[in-house]
Amino acid sequence: MKKLLLSALVMSVVWSCSKDDDNNTNNQDINYSKLPQEFPFTTLATVNGVDVINGGFGSGAAAHPTRKGEFYVITDRGPNTDYKSGKKFLAPNFTPTIMHFKINAEGKVEVIKYIKLKNPSGQPITGLPNPAGMGSTGEVAYDAAGNELGTDKYGLDSESVVAAPDGTFWVSDEYGPHIVHYNADGVEMERISPMGVNTGTRKLPAVLAKRRANRGMEGLCMSPDGKTLVGTMQSMMFVPSKALATNATLTRIVTFDINTGQTKQYLYKQDGGASDSVCDITALGNNEFLVIERDGNFGTQGGIKKVYRINLSDATDVNGTDLAAVDGMKVNGKALEQCTWDELTTAGIKPVSKKLAVDLVAKLGYEHDKFEGIVYLGNNKLAVFNDDDFGVVDDGAGNPKAKILPKTGKVDKGTMYIVDIQ
Repeated sequence: MKKLLLSALVMSVVWSCSKDDDNNTNNQDINYSKLPQEFPFTTLATVNGVDVINGGFGSGAAAHPTRKGEFYVITDRGPNTDYKSGKKFLAPNFTPTIMHFKINAEGKVEVIKYIKLKNPSGQPITGLPNPAGMGSTGEVAYDAAGNELGTDKYGLDSESVVAAPDGTFWVSDEYGPHIVHYNADGVEMERISPMGVNTGTRKLPAVLAKRRANRGMEGLCMSPDGKTLVGTMQSMMFVPSKALATNATLTRIVTFDINTGQTKQYLYKQDGGASDSVCDITALGNNEFLVIERDGNFGTQGGIKKVYRINLSDATDVNGTDLAAVDGMKVNGKALEQCTWDELTTAGIKPVSKKLAVDLVAKLGYEHDKFEGIVYLGNNKLAVFNDDDFGVVDDGAGNPKAKILPKTGKVDKGTMYIVDIQ
């Protein structure tokens, strides 16, 4: 029944975020002249004398499918710091949240609604890790005092959001990695995970469960025809293992046919290495997209914050014939992450094509470290969002300290920018 409903849903929708769709991309009557603008904030908690702001919005972003000047941004799992074999969750009951906002007549950010994500019973979820068999990364959750916390089978480390034309949302995360379908009120409708993860019958390839902890499905968008979800894995996965995965510039893009559940995979060649990230993705066409590549440094301290145009048309589908194979498709008996690009080329495997669209540091003097959300507005204009990490970072001992922007000396806060692209 669920597949039939989804099929009917997709067939009934006519939507596009492509360059030529005036309903979604003509921004001539939206006043962006006062951007950049910070999102509004309150204090979520105070831990060890450090204020944790109620922010985090900007891990992913999407445009409203029909109303110009309206957007959605999403948080990740909540404020956290590194500790022992996992994370300290500074606000353990925090619920990953979508913020719906608009750019008002004065050109400023105006919040319309906060949508907390909920389990199928309508109860708010947490950002705590999933239990074994449900998408666990092996991370252990602790509270701010170092006491071990439990798990949440519906927990999500959300990183990207898609606003569908029917009012529902698709969210990708870094645990399973999962792609979760939520209704307009944020209640879970379906959870799509790799084979071997016990969440449902429609599945992603098993190899995607080899994602590194905190490096799962960082980006997600929908093709303009409304038929396909396109997700980006953040970095090289540990296939077949951490010790044996050697191609640090190889990461993957996965597509999921919403109606049939069919998947495809493509390779993406990063400019950097294993510490760099491929983050959010936004559609230009059914095969053409914009993606983020960034490192972890602040933009004003030599950080890399770039957007590339990519095209899937001539890339090789590397799904292979056995989607349940935990190491995925192989070349000469080796997992793809074990192969050099020359070996892959010799085997006839082509990555997606890519071309620089904009360098944010060169163009804007972009100062943030976590450049994680983009939305294409049409007319070669791009909306850009940062993840502020709730205004805190790790002090090196598992405790929070204020996240300070080196250029301004101010606490980092989620901000929306507009930039022209090539």
